[in-house]
Amino acid sequence: MHNLFKAACLIVYLAALVGAVWPFPGAALVQYLALGLIALHALELVVALRVIRQQPGPLIDGVTLTLLFGLLHWAPLAKKR
Repeated sequence: MHNLFKAACLIVYLAALVGAVWPFPGAALVQYLALGLIALHALELVVALRVIRQQPGPLIDGVTLTLLFGLLHWAPLAKKR
């Protein structure tokens, strides 16, 4: 189920990028949705930064994945702790 939601996030981001280059009906709505997702995930990043910092590997990887996927990325990490 996680992978399905991650795929949905990626589809929204891809559709927003495509709509910026080749406008299609509803492109503006998709772009606002993508911006809203990233803004929401940025707020989650503030909450989950402690969990993300404790994971092995570069911090930028955890930050990027949290901005893209939010709870889908950091919640499993928090459960492992």
